[in-house]
Amino acid sequence: MTDFVLVPGAWLGAWAWAEVAGALRDEGFGVHPVTLSGLAERAGEDAAEVGQAQHVGDIVAVVEENDLRDVVLAGHSYSGIPVGQAAARIGDRLRRVVYVDSNVPTDGKSFIDGWSDEGRAWVEGQLAESGGLWPPLEAADYAHQDLTDDAIATILQRGTPHPGRSISEPAELVRPISELPTTYLKCLMDGLEPSSDVRELLKSPHWELVELNTGHWPMFSQPAALAKLLADAG
Repeated sequence: MTDFVLVPGAWLGAWAWAEVAGALRDEGFGVHPVTLSGLAERAGEDAAEVGQAQHVGDIVAVVEENDLRDVVLAGHSYSGIPVGQAAARIGDRLRRVVYVDSNVPTDGKSFIDGWSDEGRAWVEGQLAESGGLWPPLEAADYAHQDLTDDAIATILQRGTPHPGRSISEPAELVRPISELPTTYLKCLMDGLEPSSDVRELLKSPHWELVELNTGHWPMFSQPAALAKLLADAG
């Protein structure tokens, strides 16, 4: 039986996958939504000290502690970076990686390394002002992303600041991610084309591209469609 390990993006916890997880369980799959260290119910005074390597460890621990086999690792947004690293570390337990409109890891580079100088200055300023935490987005940032007002309100209410170290620490790949069986899901309301690094990776025979006509947070906007895409990928 395929087991899905679902990892949410920045500011979110396992709660973000509730509808998708329910749909997958109804189909008979094992489902393990993850809350990364320093977020949601795992937030605490030391959240700012949580680094990316710890997030990779969180994901690997879910797989190993539950003795999961035939695993599909799904990472949304920021979490594509730790998911891609974890996928290479779980060996033959891995069935497939699914990047959900996400970033992908590059060895030796961090989440913000690919940003413009202006973007880096903006986020680094936010981290400095917030004691090393990346503040959640505001309501206007979720506009035109296929989200209902209720969904936006839930995200705003339940989102928590994101550990700054995790977005500034470099990735460490133990195996090229181009060698792993992978599905990249592009959400078309957040841009019609994947990023240049993803387009390069899609040249690999192990990678495939699928598309969904929704915004960047499909677990809220199109949970049934996302669950079906995940099930098909698995």
